[in-house]
Amino acid sequence: MEIIKPRTLSGFMELLPEKQVYFEKMMATLREIYSLYGFYPLDTPQIEASEILLAKGGGETEKQIYRFTKGDTDLSLRFDLTVPLAKYVALHYGQLTFPFRRYQIGKVYRGERAQRGRFREFYQADIDIIGDGNLDIINEAEIPGIIYKTFSALGLKRFVIRINNRKVLNGFFRLAGVGEMAGDVMRTVDKLEKIGTDKVRSLLVEELGVAAENADRILDLITCRDRGTDPLDALKQYQGMDPVLDEGITELAVVSQYLEQFGVPQDHFMIDLTIARGLDYYTGTVYETTLLDHPEIGSICSGGRYDDLAGYYTDRKLPGVGISIGLTRLFSVLEDQNYLNPALTPSPADVLILPMTEDLGPAIAFATDLREAGVRAQLHCEKKKFKQKMAYADRLGVPYVVFLGEDEIRSGRVTVKDMGTGEQIQVSPAMAVAGILEKIKEKRTVPPIGEPAKD
Repeated sequence: MEIIKPRTLSGFMELLPEKQVYFEKMMATLREIYSLYGFYPLDTPQIEASEILLAKGGGETEKQIYRFTKGDTDLSLRFDLTVPLAKYVALHYGQLTFPFRRYQIGKVYRGERAQRGRFREFYQADIDIIGDGNLDIINEAEIPGIIYKTFSALGLKRFVIRINNRKVLNGFFRLAGVGEMAGDVMRTVDKLEKIGTDKVRSLLVEELGVAAENADRILDLITCRDRGTDPLDALKQYQGMDPVLDEGITELAVVSQYLEQFGVPQDHFMIDLTIARGLDYYTGTVYETTLLDHPEIGSICSGGRYDDLAGYYTDRKLPGVGISIGLTRLFSVLEDQNYLNPALTPSPADVLILPMTEDLGPAIAFATDLREAGVRAQLHCEKKKFKQKMAYADRLGVPYVVFLGEDEIRSGRVTVKDMGTGEQIQVSPAMAVAGILEKIKEKRTVPPIGEPAKD
């Protein structure tokens, strides 16, 4: 039989066990935080009918989608979690309670060119709040509080949530005489951080045909923060000139007003008029979150307000607000930048039990006691030399090893070795369980991400 060389496809992440522990901890942290804010968990199929996923059709989405047939059925792998959410809400509208709050963490698939930080299969972590006919602005103010709580719980400290409102840009662009090309202007403005002011101005003037004075007017406003001017103050001069702009300014002020009450410190958010978000369906508040020490990475969490989630599947108006974290990409970036927290023990067990006698009953009973108390325990009953067993414990990185030999069984005690300090004590099984449980409590609260030491 020919041996097939094992390989993993390009663009698909496959982690070693120790790194998978960090990734699972990140997902568990997200689920815990999202649950704190009253979001339902949701899981939709990875495969959908192609007509569902391609309802909007055309563009890069159709080029990148994984599409295939099974029998006479046209199927596709989901490319994001938003379109399946739209289908889900339209399909189950009568059974849902609105506002409907859901979180979903799942794999999505895009057939784009694989490169560093770009994956063909990757996890997204999304939250959305969907209204029935309308959705209060306070929901848009709550989202940054969730972003802050989420990244703080993961262990990140130096990040900033940047906020803008598409109505502000739409209204202002209309005042600047570029209302009919607002979408193109927004997409160009969205490149400011990547290519700089001069190149954006050139694109506006030379490619889009924006008058030079209007291009200067646009850039002067949206970069006002760089010159030390509060964007809300800069916008006051335009109030009363356009109803959409006025609405956007009001919404931006309301969101900003409540951020501290939602637990976001002032040094972790800013109003940034350069944030446009390229997707056409955002209609109100938009968000981007960046790492202060690595702005070159770009946004690690983005999203915003949209007015019509499920327009392709129902005639009901279902506005919403949501954010998405590209979890696989984020993990890859954090690993590359040494953000994985070394204080987290990536071991599959808290205790490794080594039976030293033929009778395995006492060791099995002790393992059961540990597990009943919530301590992760693994029995090692292989016919190996003692040195090999200890090497196995070292490789796993277990904090504690317990020996159960004839002396321990006879005296009704167990020997516990702290693998970190090398200290070894003999205690009763009950004391061992209580002592280990107490010592591992603090380790369980260690976040998966830690700020890397500065040079």
